[in-house]
Amino acid sequence: MIKKINVLKLRPSAILPSKQSEFATGYDLYACLDNNSMTIGMMPELVPTGIALSIPKGFDVQIRPRSGLTAKGLMSGYGTIDADYRGELFVTLYCIPFLKQYKIQNNERIAQLVFSQSVAFKWNQVNSLDNTNRGKKGHGSTGKK
Repeated sequence: MIKKINVLKLRPSAILPSKQSEFATGYDLYACLDNNSMTIGMMPELVPTGIALSIPKGFDVQIRPRSGLTAKGLMSGYGTIDADYRGELFVTLYCIPFLKQYKIQNNERIAQLVFSQSVAFKWNQVNSLDNTNRGKKGHGSTGKK
């Protein structure tokens, strides 16, 4: 079932999120800059998208990095947009040290939106947890050396 998401363009040049392939789960987000470009350095910068969303109750939208930009050294911070937020979407971008700077162009794809459905639950405090084969082994314990 396809859900409709209301999108408000806050600036005429804003581009709506879009998928680049049939089976993609992420929708690309585009920079919507007042100038034609913006230089990103090693300090986090908020990059505007020029859009706001009305996310249905029971869902959230996660902002995730684009792998092509990450491979170049431009990182995007993960973020969660809750169903009750109605402001402009911004993407936090920064360069890793070897890159130092990256010039974002207006309307460049800068991150992805991925929808997730949230489930309501209550915390149930207990005195112990059930046992599993993995138990308390963490931080890489399931990987093979």
